[in-house]
Amino acid sequence: MGGKFNNLRIPLIVVLSALLLASGTIAESDGISGDRAEGDTDVAKSGCTCHTNFEIAPSDTVTLIVNGVPYAWAEGTSYTLTIQLLGGPEMAEGHSNTGGFSMRASSGILTPGAGFESLVHDDGSEQTMTHTSDGAQTPDRTWQVIWTAPSTDSGNVTFWIVGNAVDGNLAAMAPDSYNRLSFNLVEGNDNGNTRAIFAGDGNIQAPAASSGGIDLHSMGAPFRAHWLGLLGFGAVIAVLIFCGFFLRYGFSHHYTGRSNLLRLRIKHLRRGDQL
Repeated sequence: MGGKFNNLRIPLIVVLSALLLASGTIAESDGISGDRAEGDTDVAKSGCTCHTNFEIAPSDTVTLIVNGVPYAWAEGTSYTLTIQLLGGPEMAEGHSNTGGFSMRASSGILTPGAGFESLVHDDGSEQTMTHTSDGAQTPDRTWQVIWTAPSTDSGNVTFWIVGNAVDGNLAAMAPDSYNRLSFNLVEGNDNGNTRAIFAGDGNIQAPAASSGGIDLHSMGAPFRAHWLGLLGFGAVIAVLIFCGFFLRYGFSHHYTGRSNLLRLRIKHLRRGDQL
């Protein structure tokens, strides 16, 4: 019996190890809840560790941008924050998942932005927000979250955000990359101005120009100069039309103010036609 058990022990270890590795590589396409990092249960703070077999560090190849951030917050004011991921792996053929995010605020309330009603709270907390299965399929890796500021005397508010750009193929060693950032907002006078905060190396490439068309501004013609050129062209056409009418009717024999010389010339021509 002991020999048979020893013969089966190695295959059992291999099977169990494979199951454990597989369980650690399944991506959270339907939202992030908690974390797979031992000793921390907050993805927004510790990062995405559920897309790989091993704990990975943030990658600056992924630029995480939060736009619409105020310089100071006022009580009860709602601020629309746009979260976007740039860079990262390209989408795998035949797959639709592009990425996801997890967000936490130390105070206030987070709600989905307009058109992003599918976003949900992480573990039911109003101070958290994460994507769903539909939210993981945004082609531009962009989400909007509304943050409503708390009551006065709440002090500084800290935000933690992590964004993961994926290729969607659910491979064990997928080239998924994530980045994270955190920032503080002070309580004070909100003047309505906003800013963009980002994490990454800033090496963002512009999208390729669409074929079959040329952008007017890329040719060095500002919008105002374009319309001034059109007005100048129209003025030239108007002058040419005016000159044409002037030549056609200004020297006509029906013109009552013609000079005597012109009258004699017309009379002479008529006599010549009668000969």
